[in-house]
Amino acid sequence: MNFPAHSTGPGTARTLADPDTPFAVVDLRRTLRNIERLSAAADRLGVTLRPHVKTAKSLDVAALLHDGTPCPVTVSTLAEAEAFADGGYTDITYAVGIDPHKIPRVLALLRRGVTLRVLLDSVEQAEFVADASRRAGLAVPAQIEIDCDGHRGGLKPDAPSLPRIGRILHEAGCLDGVLTHAGESYFATTAEEQRQAARNERDTAVAAAERLRAAGLPVATVSVGSTPTAHAAEDLTGVTELRAGNYVFFDLVMAGLGVCRVEDLALSVVVTVIGHRPEHGWIITDGGWMAMSRDRGTAVQAQDQGYGLVTDLDGTLVPGLVMTAASQEHGTLTARDGARLPDLPVGTRLRVLPNHACATAAQHRGYHVIDGTRSTGSAPEIRNFWERVTGW
Repeated sequence: MNFPAHSTGPGTARTLADPDTPFAVVDLRRTLRNIERLSAAADRLGVTLRPHVKTAKSLDVAALLHDGTPCPVTVSTLAEAEAFADGGYTDITYAVGIDPHKIPRVLALLRRGVTLRVLLDSVEQAEFVADASRRAGLAVPAQIEIDCDGHRGGLKPDAPSLPRIGRILHEAGCLDGVLTHAGESYFATTAEEQRQAARNERDTAVAAAERLRAAGLPVATVSVGSTPTAHAAEDLTGVTELRAGNYVFFDLVMAGLGVCRVEDLALSVVVTVIGHRPEHGWIITDGGWMAMSRDRGTAVQAQDQGYGLVTDLDGTLVPGLVMTAASQEHGTLTARDGARLPDLPVGTRLRVLPNHACATAAQHRGYHVIDGTRSTGSAPEIRNFWERVTGW
């Protein structure tokens, strides 16, 4: 199995028993399997896949997406856009609403030959993007954010300002298309609800594009996507590209929705047992919310997974053991559903599977990479260390 080159090594660490805990681990086999699954779905649906790199924020992980060749990507920060441009990526969508202060960095990337699209949903934004483009003599490609489910930003397809925004952008040579994100799909708890969310996402984006076209405006890109809808979509007629990010690692929220299995989760955090409170039924580790994040996304699901499920170093679930509480540097493990609290001496290493891969990954500077094979009498071997992009 080939591993992308890594930018820095994990020192003398050779197995998961070596580095100081807590630290993040990526299972390469699971990651590759997750990537292939959505790639095949995009091919079947006849759309371009534009992965959102905000989850892994890693050039090494991105190298797995398209056989090591730069592909279209979505980013959530300009720091990501700049890092990926440095890595040879030239087709980038910055999928967070643009503000005037960031325009110089956008123009700098455009001058380097990077196609960097910005996102907006107001006349005010369209006007300053158009004005900046004219002053720079360089069109800033822009997509209009469409609200498909009442989540965060965006315009409804019938918003009175939609054609006006499109016209402002078009007259400056900036109009690229429309983009929507079915954020409420993260609360779609059945396969049918997820299919309906995908249909609504598609229909809303296509309706907005058709309204702009009816006004005589060109719409090259119709972009949709979230991890649940990307996996649930059955027909993307009228859509040009599909976006998703969480799918490379998956997490317990996605498993709770049935989008993946717990066995598909590729990201975990290694922690060490540092104490016991038998009077409370607690095992204490050195992995608190600074290692796992404060995300409690499964709390609204049928099965609350606390701060994460616990496995041994090989990745086998420890029956009934859950990380149920966290302070800054302490994690509390307890047994549930009548399970017996296991005997785990101080010094025992465990792995915790996260609720939200994006949030947990953000707590770490990089990933210790294993190939996913079972160890035989020793801890899994560390094959590489992959750095993450940080900052904004």
